[in-house]
Amino acid sequence: MDSLSQIALGAAIGVAAMGRRTAVWKAALWGGVAGTLPDLDVLIDHGDPILNMVLHRAETHAPLWLTLFSLPFAMAVARLSGEWDRWRRWWWAMWLVLVTHPLLDAMTVYGTQLALPFSDRPFGVGSVFIIDPLYTLPLVVGVVWALSSRAAAGHRANAAGLVLSTAYLGWSVVAQAVVTDTAERALAAQGIRAERVLVTPTAFNTVLWRVVAIDGAHYHEGFRSLLDAGPGIRFDRFDRGTALGAEIGGLDGVQRIQAFSKGFWAMWEQGGRLGITDLRMGQEPAYIFRFAVAERRSPAVALTPTEQVGSRPDVQRGLAWLWRRALGEPLPPPR
Repeated sequence: MDSLSQIALGAAIGVAAMGRRTAVWKAALWGGVAGTLPDLDVLIDHGDPILNMVLHRAETHAPLWLTLFSLPFAMAVARLSGEWDRWRRWWWAMWLVLVTHPLLDAMTVYGTQLALPFSDRPFGVGSVFIIDPLYTLPLVVGVVWALSSRAAAGHRANAAGLVLSTAYLGWSVVAQAVVTDTAERALAAQGIRAERVLVTPTAFNTVLWRVVAIDGAHYHEGFRSLLDAGPGIRFDRFDRGTALGAEIGGLDGVQRIQAFSKGFWAMWEQGGRLGITDLRMGQEPAYIFRFAVAERRSPAVALTPTEQVGSRPDVQRGLAWLWRRALGEPLPPPR
């Protein structure tokens, strides 16, 4: 999730876990700090854009390593707060904040390596977008209320924010399951034999969902709103570039994206450049994680330094379409 959501979640958990054992501002402050610590791995440059992508949310997001880190961190927090006699409670609070960070991240589609050091498999439920105001707002309101009101009322408001935000995550999983069932039925009705199907929410909401279906050398993209009338989904078909596998399929970066995306990838050639795209984040034709890895120098293909060449959709045009499509208007996506 985005940094604001993680800070808000950390502050809310800090306040809830410490209760009246410390000042609310201290619990919120240290909870917010701990909530953002795992994401400092973005400051590490692995020297390659693909490595930077697949090694994000790795060791710093592994609950085992965070558990080991939580003890010395909590002891430092207790000492700095002048509350050494409560270091065990600070340990409990900081451990909760640290481990819930990767668990929240795993609700997005990106991929969080929760099982390190035993497995580097990326986990991603994909039921919430990386930024979702309906998840974050209850947390922010609860923490602000706790900071600005009497103890009892403030702690109740903070707890209510945590309950509402957690319930929203539960709702997102249910909505995802409903859309997945509809998508599988629609694909079967259209004779599309999908090897794998991805269902993720579009930006900032859990009403409009994007569906990606892999079908051999092609992939299909469609959108489904919970407010749509009827069971149908319109799919657009795109070439997956599998023929380029003979030329760039053996490259380490390409193989890493293929594994990290769990098969939701497409290879491409444009202007003499060859590369691979992670199809999970973005929508046609704009994808954030699009990488150029080689160059065609007839008759051969030459390896080039990896470059991230992804793009974002036009915000004004995209939001206008998003709002109308989420309300059930059968609009084609902006291309």
